[in-house]
Amino acid sequence: MIIVKVNGFRSFWRLKDYFLDMKYSRIRMMACCSVLMICFSGLCSRAQVKLSCDSLFQLARKSAFDRHDFARARELSKKALQQCPDYADIGDFLGRLYTWDHFPDSARQILLDVLERHPANEETLIALADLEYWNDQPGPALAYCERGLAIHPGSRVLLLKKARILNNLRRYKEASFVCDTLLKLDPKDGEVRQLALQTRSLAAENQLGLSYDYVYFDKEFNTPWQLASVDYKRQTPFGAVIGRINYANRFNTNGVQAEVDAYPHLSRMFYCYLNFGYSDNVGVFPHYRAGFSLYANLPGSWEGEVGFRCLYFSSSTWIYTVSLGKYYRNFWFNVRTYLTPGGGTSQSYSLNARYYYGGSEDYFSAGIGTGISPDDQSNNVQLNERYSLRSNNLSAGYNHAVKKMNVFFIAATWLNQEYLPGVRGNQLDVGIGYKKRW
Repeated sequence: MIIVKVNGFRSFWRLKDYFLDMKYSRIRMMACCSVLMICFSGLCSRAQVKLSCDSLFQLARKSAFDRHDFARARELSKKALQQCPDYADIGDFLGRLYTWDHFPDSARQILLDVLERHPANEETLIALADLEYWNDQPGPALAYCERGLAIHPGSRVLLLKKARILNNLRRYKEASFVCDTLLKLDPKDGEVRQLALQTRSLAAENQLGLSYDYVYFDKEFNTPWQLASVDYKRQTPFGAVIGRINYANRFNTNGVQAEVDAYPHLSRMFYCYLNFGYSDNVGVFPHYRAGFSLYANLPGSWEGEVGFRCLYFSSSTWIYTVSLGKYYRNFWFNVRTYLTPGGGTSQSYSLNARYYYGGSEDYFSAGIGTGISPDDQSNNVQLNERYSLRSNNLSAGYNHAVKKMNVFFIAATWLNQEYLPGVRGNQLDVGIGYKKRW
């Protein structure tokens, strides 16, 4: 029995040692697993630093663009930039966020830090140019464009910004040259085309224009109408001013009209059109004429206009106009309406298009419309008594520049006019012209 007990005692301790060994083995195993997990987590966290930056960056962009929460976007961007201080895209985005929220000093500090780390980064130079330009500092903005173009000479964005800044500085010839360079790179760029037309008209300080129109009627009148005009345009610090003398032979009567046009620039987005004309030969011309339009250069190569025209014969005729234009690749489209209240509102609509095959003055044009336009010098005299009568018209034209400073054009318009209630006739207007710039 003792042996049994002894043997049992020994067996008990052996069994105890077995369980203790197993227990400590589990502890050792758990400890090893913990150490491995800690090491693995450390390795994973190191491997995921860049991913975390990207994730924060994406969240910041969603906060800015989807939720319009710029404060949250800045907070996320700063966290991402702290983890990845060399991540240029995040720095550029944070700088733009400060720019959009009107914190130029903070934006400048962030962007200059990115530029110091990445001196050749095109996006940073573009962001700095935008920052300075939007804060009315065109000189530094131009300097950043020049610095960027020295590294990226073919950058469409930097070239376009340079042209806009030069235009803002009234260095129109240089702006026009940059636009020509851009059009050579991509003749179908509608945004550049729009700017090129503006800078081209402003680049020449002087312009002399001549034009002649011959209007034939198949029924309404036995004798044709003839019109001629000479004008002189001068570029001033406030915008273009044009003086014009118009001559016409209508109804077998001669007449002369004097006009002045002005195109003052109000801001980067807005400019206006002002017109006043006078003639003693009432009937051949209106006794007085006046006009005003406000133009807006809209994003996406759009242009809008609202305005009025007033023609005074023996009484005043007021016409209101709205138009919308769009540059698309080599094309320009414009839709316009004229509304003449009184005795039932008269409505006139037109759709015009141009196809540019070369520079800003090289294009084919075509148009279709209804009603009479007060801006049509060869035909607007009929608004005296016929603004409520109906008409339809088709037009086509051709413009061509020779050595950029000499512009020739020819145009033709066919009009089917209701000159008495229910009675229609046709008229054909053929015109030619020349403009000399210097």
